[in-house]
Amino acid sequence: MLLRRYEMPWRPAYEARAGAVWLLAFMVYAAFAVTSQMPASLAVPLAAACMAMALLRIHQAMRNLVLRASLCGRSAEHMGVDALARLCTDPDSVFLGFGFYWQPVHAQRLYELAKIDYQDMMVSPRLLRWLGYPVQPQADDEIGLPYIHGVEPVEQPLYRPLQNFEGGTLLVGTTQSGKGVALGSLITQAIRRGDVVIVIDPKNSRRLKRIAQRACQDYREADTFLEFHPAFPQTGVRLDFTFNWQKPTELASRIQSVMPPDTGGAFTAFGWDAVNVVVQGLIGLEERPNLVKLTRYIEAGIEPVLEESLRRYLADTLGAQWRELPAMRQLLQEARRGQLRSQSEAASADLLAYVAFYEHQVPPNQHNKVIDAQVRTFRHNREHYQKITANLLPVLSMLTSGDLGPSLSPDPFDANDRRPIMNFEKIERAGHVLYMCLDSLPDPSVASAIGALALADLAARAGMRYNLGGHRRISLFVDEVSNVINQPLIEILNKGAEGGIYTTCAMQTLADLARRLGSEHAARMALGNLNNLIALRTKDRPTQDFVVETFGKTAIHMMRVGHNLGTDTHLGDFSAGRSTQVSESFEEMVPAEILGKLPNLQYFASVSGGRIIKGRFPILDPGGGSRQRQRHGHRARTCSDAR
Repeated sequence: MLLRRYEMPWRPAYEARAGAVWLLAFMVYAAFAVTSQMPASLAVPLAAACMAMALLRIHQAMRNLVLRASLCGRSAEHMGVDALARLCTDPDSVFLGFGFYWQPVHAQRLYELAKIDYQDMMVSPRLLRWLGYPVQPQADDEIGLPYIHGVEPVEQPLYRPLQNFEGGTLLVGTTQSGKGVALGSLITQAIRRGDVVIVIDPKNSRRLKRIAQRACQDYREADTFLEFHPAFPQTGVRLDFTFNWQKPTELASRIQSVMPPDTGGAFTAFGWDAVNVVVQGLIGLEERPNLVKLTRYIEAGIEPVLEESLRRYLADTLGAQWRELPAMRQLLQEARRGQLRSQSEAASADLLAYVAFYEHQVPPNQHNKVIDAQVRTFRHNREHYQKITANLLPVLSMLTSGDLGPSLSPDPFDANDRRPIMNFEKIERAGHVLYMCLDSLPDPSVASAIGALALADLAARAGMRYNLGGHRRISLFVDEVSNVINQPLIEILNKGAEGGIYTTCAMQTLADLARRLGSEHAARMALGNLNNLIALRTKDRPTQDFVVETFGKTAIHMMRVGHNLGTDTHLGDFSAGRSTQVSESFEEMVPAEILGKLPNLQYFASVSGGRIIKGRFPILDPGGGSRQRQRHGHRARTCSDAR
């Protein structure tokens, strides 16, 4: 049984010789039948049998030659938006390029190629075109080995149901392997479906942005595309990451997710408490918190918030004439004479009197928890307070310095700033496409903080969708995920599917993610939340091992052929023997070293619960073709499907 299953296609086409002989025999018997040199009742059946064997052998030979001709590979293919639209007719499917489903027979062929020089087996690709398989061979100057895609001569458009991508998709590949092209195709399809699309791009790929803009022009309204760029704030929108929340503590947790982790967690916990105290105080004063206000009151002190909070509280509790009370008048006089001491140099005399009156004159059962927290912060040693907020203040300073202040903490009453103010709820309800460039090359720290804060806000929005019900499907694309990954993103990957968030993350190596999260174990745990894997060319060995572990193993057959000759002691005695042994062993479905030899834009993928694909993405040309004439008719259908 093993012998029947074993094949060795990487050899000369011996069947062609046999086919030629059978064809010659057919011609001989046909001539005998015509010239009556053999009875027709005998010559015709023999001629027919020879023709049948000739056709069988020629078919086997052509199958071998076609397979060998496909070793030339396929060159990178350019595609316009019109061609992509013709391929993406079903909004409930995702187009993954061209290729084939990777089966054990393809793994077997790949392992056999490792034993020989594949160039010795190559034949002219003209044979493929002559047989009806149009192919443009991979040029010799292109990166990667062509034969990897050539183990299957026939490819087809690859589709998977959109529902299978709810669990998140990981796109992994080294620099210039084709991640941007793959993201461009997936982003275009998401825009065409009518999804709310959010793209977080740390390095500002101009080509990827043009693709998103072109898709918006073709399939959406003119004002659908939104852009945010820290280096060019005047050309984009203002984003308020502190606008949406259900509980005030969410804002403190949002800021905490941006802070660098510390060993014991004490500094992070105190930073959360410091932010929460300010947030609660601002809300009590009916002021909307934002990053600028948080930075101001944490860095300069809680005194202005506490003073106004005490004024309102004492007025509500004791009446409008509370300042005329004897105890209050005495405390005010003592404070103005400098008899009341404080740890804060910024505290006014009135504030010292208010705090003393609140602590000593107001009964404990009438105390306000929010004000108690502010008083505790006010009484805290200022020098110690600055030390334990050392992790928090740099982050807040990065997010509020320069042009980032009005961009991330927008003032709706600023008549001189006409940029739109957006938040994720408005983006979702209006069906916008937001392209966030983080500008990580010149300023990686600020870029990382902005991206992490955006993901924290989006995770909070996902929680609101859980609690209040979702609206439109959200497609989130995060390029260079190792620059921005944090706990909120992991929560989105873990729980975002039910909230209608389809996440695609792109990265280069597992080591980058491990450095960001602290360990390879933490990186693998985070990646375990992504159900689909698309692996382009990968040079890093730990990353290769992670990929091939996902693909699993298969049985690989190996044939051993033995010959022996011998003579006995008696003259003329001779013995000979030949043995054939076929064995099998379980090997990786895709060898790890093959991942480092993939040509640009080609990939192996594990999607839809373990289906393995060998495919290639076409290069999407944002200027190729026009969809204006079909835009209005298509929009109504895709938007209804997205809802």
